Amino acid sequence: MNELVFEVTQEADGGFAAEALGESIITEADTWDELRANVREAVAAFYFDRPAPERLRLHLVRDEILA
Repeated sequence: MNELVFEVTQEADGGFAAEALGESIITEADTWDELRANVREAVAAFYFDRPAPERLRLHLVRDEILA
């Protein structure tokens, strides 16, 4: 696997949650920079005994309701 994609959503409190597509990796953070670090840490822990993907992609999903 060359790339692992994370679907990122912004929480009501302003923080972020990221979930890997196709793997059981979920993490969260208060800021975007913290989220980037947490994703790297979670991926390293998940793939501790096998090769990790070369690239990580954070895909921010925005859900907006217009009334």
